Amino acid sequence: MSTTTTAGHLIVAQLERAGIKRVYGVPGESFLDVLDGLHGSSIETVVTRHEGGAGFMALAEGRLTELPGVAMVTRGPGAANAFIAIHTAHQDATPMILFVGLIPVADRGRESFQEFDINAWFGSTAKKVVTLEDAASAARVVDDAIFTALSGRPGPVVIGLPEDVLVHAIDSGTVEPRVVARSGPTAADLAALEQRLAASHKPLIVVGGEGWDQASSEALAGWAERHGIPVLADFRAYDAVPHHSGAYAGYLGYARSDANAARLDEADLLIFVGCVRADVLSDGYKRGLTAVTVVVNADADLLGHFGRLDQHIPAHVASFATVLAATTSEVRPAAGWLAEARADYEKFSSARPDRVNGVDVQGVDLGVVMEILKQEMDDDAVITYGAGNHSLWPARYLQHNAANSLAAPRNGAMGMGIPAAVAASLAFPGRQVISVAGDGCFMMNGQEIATAMGHGATFIVLVVDNGIFATIREHQEAHYPGRPSGTHMTNPDFAALARSYGGYGERIETAEDFAPAFRRAVDSGLPAVLHLPQDPATRSPKTASN
Repeated sequence: MSTTTTAGHLIVAQLERAGIKRVYGVPGESFLDVLDGLHGSSIETVVTRHEGGAGFMALAEGRLTELPGVAMVTRGPGAANAFIAIHTAHQDATPMILFVGLIPVADRGRESFQEFDINAWFGSTAKKVVTLEDAASAARVVDDAIFTALSGRPGPVVIGLPEDVLVHAIDSGTVEPRVVARSGPTAADLAALEQRLAASHKPLIVVGGEGWDQASSEALAGWAERHGIPVLADFRAYDAVPHHSGAYAGYLGYARSDANAARLDEADLLIFVGCVRADVLSDGYKRGLTAVTVVVNADADLLGHFGRLDQHIPAHVASFATVLAATTSEVRPAAGWLAEARADYEKFSSARPDRVNGVDVQGVDLGVVMEILKQEMDDDAVITYGAGNHSLWPARYLQHNAANSLAAPRNGAMGMGIPAAVAASLAFPGRQVISVAGDGCFMMNGQEIATAMGHGATFIVLVVDNGIFATIREHQEAHYPGRPSGTHMTNPDFAALARSYGGYGERIETAEDFAPAFRRAVDSGLPAVLHLPQDPATRSPKTASN
């Protein structure tokens, strides 16, 4: 049914019909009619303090839920600030929609105020860039964007909204949302896979990507455990299967165990489910290159896959896992293949007190904190972090037993952790959210605590404060020893900063003080910051056996 409305209002109506619950953004005069359409809408408008924060919140929602996250920003500077989230969503293969207000159509090509070329800016990093030229097409454009973001290899879609087109009166209505097909494996696919399994002695499953749910995660892990096949997670896809499963054997990528790196090379059959053999997973295209390779991925182009490919099964991960779980295989892995992998994981993921050059570390020992946190946190807690050395501790020591419980940038973008925590709390009210932030990473979007206060989001942030950009300092020490340059930081009192926003803040001097402080933060019911000073000489959790 169509009624007289405007393009801006029709955009909101189509988002409502698609089931979108929130949009994140910084307001701009270029899309006032959309903002007016959101007035009184069922969609919550989450007003953020920076467009980068809005983009990361939308990215996290797309990562953690079944629909793309939606962000709205204005032209020029606003679009530039949101670009980091589009690049992250593109490299991470995460569905999100970015609406960008644009100048009026008649002003194009005159270098008018905040004019930019939306296709030139976003064309290489988004799945699709479209400008709304016809007001009557607003609903169709929005529906196509959602469908595109979710289909095949998920990713970001950017929609340009010319200011004047948005206010055109139109006699049009919403459209029926298209359903994204979740194709499963065919009988022929499974038969070919079984032939390869039956001929294998050291098969290895690598899981990653989007689209997992609790049922499919447990189904795949259960099938792998019954058949003696280790399951490894792709970089920052650690929540794809439950860690309590006897098949889970840890992760690949940065800070992986040496045992898993060797295992990737030893495998004679690699089955990638939801991910591909990409740069980080393969240690820079160096590992796991000779094994028979099967890729289960809905992306027809297998973007990012490197090296051998013997079979491509174009299936959605949840559909594949569900169908596979109902099958049995003649695979006979080598004796101890799974048991040794699981034992290596359990050893690698257990922290010991840290030491640097034989001396106990100063400040808070993060390894000890992680062991305490494993006992204190809820089993289905959502964990978020950005990029930096601080992320090595939660990646290695914390456990994910619930699907959709990790939001972290696979492309290494700093500043995602706090916005992701805001989005996770809003998407899963009542579910515990924990963010581990480096001091550098926190300061890039820590102002979004104000957004949390304004919209009722609650989470606990562990700010690891060592006063340096530790990842880069580590590279300097390796390549330019004794010549640190450009990596020092001057930090605020993070606990006091949290309190200034109206949240809870506490400084912790030793790991032994962490448990009671964490409980106080939980009991506060507020966005909370626990300030953890760390020895600047500590680079990564290397004391336990690799």
